[in-house]
Amino acid sequence: MTEAKKPRRGRGEGGLYWDEKRQRFIAEVTIGYTPAGKRIVRRGSGKTKTEARAKLKEVLRDHEDGLTIAPQNYTVADAIDNWLAYGLNGCAQRTIDKYTILCRTHIIPAIGARKLRELSADDVDRWLASKAKTLSTSTLGDLYRCLKRAVNRAMARDKVKRNVVVLCDVPTGQAGRPSKSLTMAQAKALLDSAKTSRFYAYIVLSLLIGARTEELRALKWSHVDLDGQPDANPPVPPSIQVWRSVRAGGDTKTRKSRRTLALPERCVAALRRHRRIQDRKRAEAGYRWQDNDLVFCTALGGELLAGNVRRTFRRLTRKADIGDDWTPRELRHSFVSLLSSSGVRIEDIADLCGHAGTRVTEAVYRHQLRPVLLDGAVAMDQIFDARKGGGQAA
Repeated sequence: MTEAKKPRRGRGEGGLYWDEKRQRFIAEVTIGYTPAGKRIVRRGSGKTKTEARAKLKEVLRDHEDGLTIAPQNYTVADAIDNWLAYGLNGCAQRTIDKYTILCRTHIIPAIGARKLRELSADDVDRWLASKAKTLSTSTLGDLYRCLKRAVNRAMARDKVKRNVVVLCDVPTGQAGRPSKSLTMAQAKALLDSAKTSRFYAYIVLSLLIGARTEELRALKWSHVDLDGQPDANPPVPPSIQVWRSVRAGGDTKTRKSRRTLALPERCVAALRRHRRIQDRKRAEAGYRWQDNDLVFCTALGGELLAGNVRRTFRRLTRKADIGDDWTPRELRHSFVSLLSSSGVRIEDIADLCGHAGTRVTEAVYRHQLRPVLLDGAVAMDQIFDARKGGGQAA
């Protein structure tokens, strides 16, 4: 009795064979020919025939979707590295450094070894949830955006079919350190402690006109008018033009942030003193001086780094005996607080801060807007007191 022959596979179904060297089954199929007549073959491998056929079907589905077949071992770390290397063109160096630290500290060690094709929304959710136990909501948002942009870039280069990161939400993380503001007594103590420092004028301007620290670091003498036009009608006071910052391209944070601010007399006096000291430093430095026209600069005229300002500011707060847990940006919060405590309208405060409207002022500086937020309670007390029996319990 003759053994029944196995049915012959039809055209286009491909072949299946055992690869002795790799110790795996190989399923392959010809999907076409190059212009030179060479076969275009797609393969899938597995420990069993079923697994090999399943891998081949997956490869063919990718081909039908118009995707170039990505390497099976392309990982999340590969996508992150590619994005960091080529996807941040036009970003400032400090932005690139920030993203690099975030990716290499929090993304690659946690999920970098995961194959990108196998990364699931559940993987991303679990990763974000674990990070939410130690990181702030703001940092979680940065991590989420880094991963999403890296996978988007990989998807655009046919490394993966879809971006599962967009299916996930950023969880609520740990509360960050709330910003605070100086009291009047603390502000006076800080100004007194800074009088002999070359940062005195910097602190005076931050506190009295509310300029951002990145705006003051980019301020040039050509944008400072210490004389004004007292004989004009109406008189023009001394002022500074807040038109630049140390951000990429030199632009201010927003278009509304470009503003010209009148200078209080104490600011004018501090800047005059600061210019005399700087002129003396320039003469001492001689040819080593870097003529950048900067109001606030290093001992040789170079640009100030944010770290320089933070360290000096903390030394001054310690000297003033108000602690060392302050940051230069909180001088701006103190500016809002002092104005608000003096009864200045929130609309005027928003204009002075360079905000497009009062929404940002209320959201970011809500703890400093004391009278404005108390007005509602005072008004309600007056309303109910004005009605007979309004305060009586039913």
